[in-house]
Amino acid sequence: MAAATTVNYYTNYSGSRPCRMKRGRLNIKPDSEVLPICDGAVKRRRSAAVGFLCSQSQQHDSVEDWGNLPHHVVLHIFQYLSLVDRARASSVCRPWNDVFHIPDLWRRFEFELNQPATSYLKSTHPDLIQQIIKRHAQHLQYVSFKVDSCTESAEAACDILSQLVNCTIKTLGLISTARPSFMNVSQSHFVSALTVVFVNSKSLSSIKIDDTPVDDPSLKVLVANNSDTLKLLKMSSCPHVSPAGILCVADQCHGLRELALNYHLLSDELLLALSSEKHVHLEHLRIDVVSENPGQTQFHTIKKSSWDAVVHHSPKVNIVMYFFLYEEEFDPFFCEQTPVTHLYFGRAVSKEMLGRIGLNCPRLVELVVCANGLEPLDEELIRIAERCKNLTAIGLGECEVTCSGFIEFVKMCGSRLTQLSIMEEVLVPDNSYSLEQIHNEVSKYLGRMWFPDMMPTW
Repeated sequence: MAAATTVNYYTNYSGSRPCRMKRGRLNIKPDSEVLPICDGAVKRRRSAAVGFLCSQSQQHDSVEDWGNLPHHVVLHIFQYLSLVDRARASSVCRPWNDVFHIPDLWRRFEFELNQPATSYLKSTHPDLIQQIIKRHAQHLQYVSFKVDSCTESAEAACDILSQLVNCTIKTLGLISTARPSFMNVSQSHFVSALTVVFVNSKSLSSIKIDDTPVDDPSLKVLVANNSDTLKLLKMSSCPHVSPAGILCVADQCHGLRELALNYHLLSDELLLALSSEKHVHLEHLRIDVVSENPGQTQFHTIKKSSWDAVVHHSPKVNIVMYFFLYEEEFDPFFCEQTPVTHLYFGRAVSKEMLGRIGLNCPRLVELVVCANGLEPLDEELIRIAERCKNLTAIGLGECEVTCSGFIEFVKMCGSRLTQLSIMEEVLVPDNSYSLEQIHNEVSKYLGRMWFPDMMPTW
């Protein structure tokens, strides 16, 4: 919200009587003068809300002005309005201002904190932030903080968090829209602010704190106060958390259904804790495998028995792995059967590694390979088609596959391939098929029209 906005977000009606409005004369500027509309559905809902006001005014002769509309009607309309329009409408009269502060309107809120000198994004007005802290902190339940790359924005988010002493937050998300600015905040400042929420909420079910300086002691505070309610925890790229810290969460939060973390936090003990009888069935486990020091990082191996325990306890679990490694760092992975379901390779991966995937990843559902090199992957893809019976999606970037090999792969997978994204440059014509012929053959086996992706020309 632009700082230049002139709306008084915390209007107090202390005068002798509220402002009255005649029917059919709502003094609100057109949408184009308030905020640009990016979503047609939002525009239709807002138009419907204003139209509903007009119809109510015209149909009921007993309503002499719009300020007499029942609270529940105005509340319903306010829920379709943007924050700016809602704030403008709250300045019309005292009844509408009362509705503006009804707790139901403040269950969800996203604080947008951006520095005007470095970001084109708008920010939540400072007056509104203070009003929320003063009057609605105890009503907030679904809260997120969206910050730009400036440290000042992340510090502002921490300042707000530290004031939420009467909160009952259920979901909390800390989102950096660019460079992770929370990592530039003093760790003590960040942890102090975050633990205010951990201590006071008592009912946190979803926490997304990727790229932050959260640490083991703060996770212990989280567990001590929210172990019975926590269901989702996303904390990739949190360098101050140790395997012992995440193990503490798995040991105590038996309702945990979704977990996202870096590979260095993954251990046999953690997987066994998530597989204990007292733990609910895990639904989603995301693991980011990132090389911190290229060529120097040593990755440990997880035992097959630990993976088996997870799948035995939670047979429908999705295990998602994102790899950002160099080829020489893949040695510890997929040497034996691994129950991964979704694999994403952000850098080049060798033919040998793709061959291991075909042999040892029978639960694979989706495979995306950013790059491989200049060696055709026919054998590897055919092996994956043979052994990965659940495969439904594949994407290939800078790789090479002969047209014949690709046709054989698609033929073996058939119509279960719901997503097939292959750049035209990946396909190598051979004696059997040309690029002009391949889309007809692939379409035949998929049971739908298909074309390879084209490189943009701009």
